[in-house]
Amino acid sequence: MDSKNTPFSAIYKIFLNQCTDDMYMEISEEETKKMLKQLLLIAIPLFEFPRQDLTDYDEDFESFNIELTTEEMNVLAAYMMIPWFDQQLATCELVRMKYSGADFKFTSQANHIAKLQSLKEQYREQAFHLQRLYKRRKKDDNGIMQSTAGEIMSTSPWYKTHRGGGRRPWYR
Repeated sequence: MDSKNTPFSAIYKIFLNQCTDDMYMEISEEETKKMLKQLLLIAIPLFEFPRQDLTDYDEDFESFNIELTTEEMNVLAAYMMIPWFDQQLATCELVRMKYSGADFKFTSQANHIAKLQSLKEQYREQAFHLQRLYKRRKKDDNGIMQSTAGEIMSTSPWYKTHRGGGRRPWYR
């Protein structure tokens, strides 16, 4: 494998630092990798505008054929949380009625589902925020992060027609 390749395992490590699910310790390493791979493959199309071709990967070697930045890996790991939450919400354990003794405090399944959905939405927002940061900055030749606002504005149809100090139409 080329040093320019990014192994899927690099993204799995970031994901597993965010997601502490004991299930991954209870199943075999092979099953865990299979589940993580499925989450990653679902996350790839959620990353809307990557600078690199994220479909350039080798499933057999479980690696991208490109070198991903840490920022790109973080976005993918954050988006892996979305299908993970979907799996948690799809379990029948959440909707099955349970009985407990008077000594146990038990929250309702509906409350638990609502909290999981809220967490899922928080992770979706976090992933979207990471993706926006990723698009709004990039490293210059010296390795310093610079804003891409000038590039974004220069490609804007409004900017091209109103460049030079014209008033914005919505201020009229």
